[in-house]
Amino acid sequence: MLVGVAALALATAAQAASKPVIALTWDDLPAHGPLPPGVTRVQIAADLLKAFAAVKAPAFGFVNGVQTEREPDSTPVLTMWRDAGQPLGNHTWSHPNLVQLTPEQFEAEIARGEPLLRARMGSEDWRWLRYPFLSEGDTPDKRLAVRGWLAANHYRIASVTQSFGDYAFNAPYARCIARNDQAAIAELEKRYLDGAAAVADRARAMSQALYGRDIPYVLLMHAGAFDARMAPRLLKLYLDRGYRFTSLEKAERDPFYKTDRDPSLPPQPTTLEDAMKAKGLPVQPYPVDLAALDGMCR
Repeated sequence: MLVGVAALALATAAQAASKPVIALTWDDLPAHGPLPPGVTRVQIAADLLKAFAAVKAPAFGFVNGVQTEREPDSTPVLTMWRDAGQPLGNHTWSHPNLVQLTPEQFEAEIARGEPLLRARMGSEDWRWLRYPFLSEGDTPDKRLAVRGWLAANHYRIASVTQSFGDYAFNAPYARCIARNDQAAIAELEKRYLDGAAAVADRARAMSQALYGRDIPYVLLMHAGAFDARMAPRLLKLYLDRGYRFTSLEKAERDPFYKTDRDPSLPPQPTTLEDAMKAKGLPVQPYPVDLAALDGMCR
């Protein structure tokens, strides 16, 4: 009997150890996307933070400081995020694409956002960069120049290994709310959850093909109105699929992310798609039809 109990315990432990883990990251704080009628940035943040707290999920927020000037009423979102014990990092001041800037201009964009982060994070670690548009520029030299600056200034790069295009749902949702088109909103909800599930399955398949295991995944999200509406259901979806939530810092301890944890190293692919291509493995088509959202509630 003891042998059987021990075997069961080992099997259970092995199963638990094999469960995938995912880090939640939220771009474009304190304001992303259009607001539906009657919705405020503060309410969006409150709904998101309530959903994170319900499942005890860390949620790293990435800040575009310019929004505190464009939408001053959104500024309390940053304090709310910190009061909830969630960290903040750098998404540059105004969300430019590095393709359109020199390395020096882009570095100035990062530096401009630092006082806001330092004031709210204090001694805690805020030196994480999420590239706007996930773009590291249009030339190898530009990529290396910015990475050199990041390394010299003790930054790490926030990678992305799962993204189902959540940003594309916020504008149609605002339009559909304005028209009170409940059928269209239900369709958005279905597409959103189906997209998250399909991308999760695709990422796990790529990780297994590459390494025979699940890497810790980093999920890219945006702090928009539809995301706030869907957050409880989205987090439940991951839990129902066996995921556990972890922090960005813990996720990126995995060797997969080593050149983003240390930007001074020669860069290697830090998306699963690029890692697959580098090994000559076929990449499944992206499973979410974002273009179909453009015409909804027009």
